[in-house]
Amino acid sequence: MPRFSAQPAALPGTLRFSVLGPLAVHRDDRELPLGPLKQRVVLATLLGSANSPVSVDALTDAVWPEEPPRTARKNIQVYVSALRTLLAEDDRDRPRLTHTHGGYVLGVAEDEFDLLRFRSLVRAAEGQPVRPAAQLLRQALDLWKGSPLGDDLRHSPRLAEETERLELRRLTAYESWAEMELELGGAAAVVEGLRDLVELHPLRERLRCAWMRALRGTGRQAEALAVYDDYRQLLARELGLEPSAAMVARYRAILAGDDRAGTEVAAARPGTGTASGRVGATAALPSDLADFTGLGEELRYLLDLLEDEGAGEVVLLSGPAGAGKTALAVRAAHLLGDRFPDGRICVSLRDADGGTRPLTAVLAEIGARTGQAGFSGPEAWREWLAAHRVLVVLDDVPEERAVRPLLPSGGKGRVVLTARGQLGGLAPVRRISVPPLGTAEAVQLLAGLVGRSRVRADREAALRIVRACGGSPLAVRVSGMRLAVLRHVPLREFADRIADPAGTLDELTSGDVSVRRRLARGWEALPQECGRDAGRLAAGTGDGPFGLSEAAEALGCDERHAVRVVEGLIDAGMVTSPGGEVTAHAAQYELPHLVRLYALGAERQGTPVPVSG
Repeated sequence: MPRFSAQPAALPGTLRFSVLGPLAVHRDDRELPLGPLKQRVVLATLLGSANSPVSVDALTDAVWPEEPPRTARKNIQVYVSALRTLLAEDDRDRPRLTHTHGGYVLGVAEDEFDLLRFRSLVRAAEGQPVRPAAQLLRQALDLWKGSPLGDDLRHSPRLAEETERLELRRLTAYESWAEMELELGGAAAVVEGLRDLVELHPLRERLRCAWMRALRGTGRQAEALAVYDDYRQLLARELGLEPSAAMVARYRAILAGDDRAGTEVAAARPGTGTASGRVGATAALPSDLADFTGLGEELRYLLDLLEDEGAGEVVLLSGPAGAGKTALAVRAAHLLGDRFPDGRICVSLRDADGGTRPLTAVLAEIGARTGQAGFSGPEAWREWLAAHRVLVVLDDVPEERAVRPLLPSGGKGRVVLTARGQLGGLAPVRRISVPPLGTAEAVQLLAGLVGRSRVRADREAALRIVRACGGSPLAVRVSGMRLAVLRHVPLREFADRIADPAGTLDELTSGDVSVRRRLARGWEALPQECGRDAGRLAAGTGDGPFGLSEAAEALGCDERHAVRVVEGLIDAGMVTSPGGEVTAHAAQYELPHLVRLYALGAERQGTPVPVSG
């Protein structure tokens, strides 16, 4: 493994750029004078997008967030010219700061810029054995010299949001490092640092859990239990929630005096650090979302089912496209490393075009991800699954026959399915319906993407945006991603655009991520008659719950036939039943908001809406 140094040797005259602390530029040991405040804002903004173009409009927005002067463009040119002179180097063949058709580009190398170095070290730690991974993360954290960019540049909303993102990256890296140190028996090295961070981030459960482990590992069991009690009361008071199942399990282990709750040594724990030394050697999972939001009750129920030996081998997470099913399954898989020491893997059952993957291709991928040479057929796979404590996420299941040969028939393995429909032909299966995000949760997710200060400045517009997203985490995330790029667009303006039903789906696109495209895949998989029925329901019922009589009127049929149509659409994942488990004639049904908008478009055109955006 290549070794990394937090401060690599540099050639004489080399510039060093620092944002992981006060903004600074050094040539050798001499700190360069960076000029007036607005010039420093320009430099910090360019460093925030190092090696990529930054438009004049973006620089103007960073320097003058309220009302730029008429001379703003000329002033930006003056600041850039001054920076060019300041950063000029005799040994470079080209200017450090250049202008392209897309804007200004500040070119920096990894060994010149502490942020690029930090990111490189964090990436290098991924997939490494516990000890070297912890060393790499420690080197990354040692690059930090204080609050990112210092305090004087935070008057710029753009830079304030950038500092929030940098702080979150630092916090996530610290959590990972602390957890690895705990695995290596280093509770004393992390306990005080975790205490300080918990004071700054009292609702961050991962920090609390690590602090409990550190306190237990240093013999302070009563304090560890008090940390849990304080958190439980705070969570109930502030959010009306309970701690997660994983944290409850940690609390119970400490209460029982289980030493494994504190200073677990990596070599003794095959799920997270095996004797072979690999971290998560059989963990082939997508990254856990650092800003995973909501679904606390569903996550706790899923964890309970997977930890309960008598709950069955298969759990199905169902909900419309973009509901957060995969994110929920992946989060549970990350939290349950201890329970499944033989592996945790995630495999999609659809190909890139949305079609059903052949069984042979799925088995080949499973074989590769579990370290097997390959399985000769479903029987060989089920035999292996029964003999190993492995958690398998089979993602985006299109229909029962695509997944039935892969399901366990007893044994140690567990399987989580995600699907838009209910997969009613599978039994026995424990089912969890993934609901929309609540308004507060959706605003929290949006704020994490666009910046809390921006949301606080116009909370009413933020509320309108998340309501237009219909509680879809994907839609909220896409809105946030788009607004993070369109920093010049006020939330109020975007709220007006996204609230117009005729344009909502057109607005929910950011780069190559498109809500319309995700909806289209599910729509195109429906039988043609199902699509027509969903379109008629969308056109004939209002936005919100509707009863059976309203469904029958919209469909132009009697209630007996309407029941079959609506229940068929529930099974296909196009209709939900927010009223709960009641008799059919008293039930309330609902087309999820974005599904309804898509279906309305299909009904108007008489065919599935073309995929665009």
